[in-house]
Amino acid sequence: MVTYSESGVDIDLEEVTVSALTKKLKETLQYQDIITESGHFAALVRLGNQGLAMSTDGVGSKILVAELMEKYDTVGIDCVAMVVNDIICVGARPLAMVDYLAVEKPDPEAAGQIAAGLAEGCRQANVAMIGGETASLPEIVRNFDLAATGIGLVDLDGVVAGSKIQDGDVILGLESSGIHSNGLSLARRVFFEEANLKVNDPLPTDENITVGEALLEPTRIYVKAIMDLLDNVEVHGLAHITGGGFTNLKRLKKGVSFRIDNLPSPQPIFEFISSQGVEFEEMYRVFNMGIGFTVILPPEKATEAIKILEKYHPVQVIGTVTEDPEEKVEVKTFHGGWVQL
Repeated sequence: MVTYSESGVDIDLEEVTVSALTKKLKETLQYQDIITESGHFAALVRLGNQGLAMSTDGVGSKILVAELMEKYDTVGIDCVAMVVNDIICVGARPLAMVDYLAVEKPDPEAAGQIAAGLAEGCRQANVAMIGGETASLPEIVRNFDLAATGIGLVDLDGVVAGSKIQDGDVILGLESSGIHSNGLSLARRVFFEEANLKVNDPLPTDENITVGEALLEPTRIYVKAIMDLLDNVEVHGLAHITGGGFTNLKRLKKGVSFRIDNLPSPQPIFEFISSQGVEFEEMYRVFNMGIGFTVILPPEKATEAIKILEKYHPVQVIGTVTEDPEEKVEVKTFHGGWVQL
């Protein structure tokens, strides 16, 4: 059995660490009019009749795959995606970003490729990269690390904070492009250590692509689809399915459970990882398993919402919400069994 913890990432310890940080910083919220705190994908600060949304994130150990392939022109897309896909979870329209590139030593060629990816991500999200910082940190960073912070705006009457989620709501799932930018430490452990594969080897469950290509597939950006949806349909909740897998749904509202029973077949990359001894509960707790973003809304709005969203990404009803003090996430796996997260 291979676990995320054995790969160097302890989700439970991360939660304790985050708690240690936020406990000390929570008192700073009194200094401004905060609408939603950072635990809800993006934080919102009240500015008159609007909310200013902010989020920050990085590419993570996907960078190590890019290094193995000597291919850096897609990680910028991932960086933009991880930030803007969080901002839209509160109903905000992303506007601008700043990036932070920390390097072991300056490399103009790699920097140019990274910039190309950032520019493409910004094009897809319709945001401006208005500045940033580059730091040479030879004693701290090996090769490079890439992160970014973004802002967005939302009218106060358009904030989607999850408070309207209720018993009987349906959950729509927008398909991911693959592994996105989470769980790469576990995936690398499986591919490169357990299975002893190389980045140029064919992916065993889809020999039309290599292992490296599958791992580097850029994160989907859902901005245009969700903005179109919010302009036309009543939405109760939005969740970016990233680190933590489907447990991200728990961020939206207390007192409800989420039953996911109609997922599409996961991409071949997930099928292979699962075949190498990673338990189903771990798979759905770490990876997006084919769904990169979810929308929660009244059942009578589902058909209209799907018509809008399918113009941008494959989408389907994947589950329902029930009132439940146990606050569970139950997922039907691609092998037909159930896991509780």
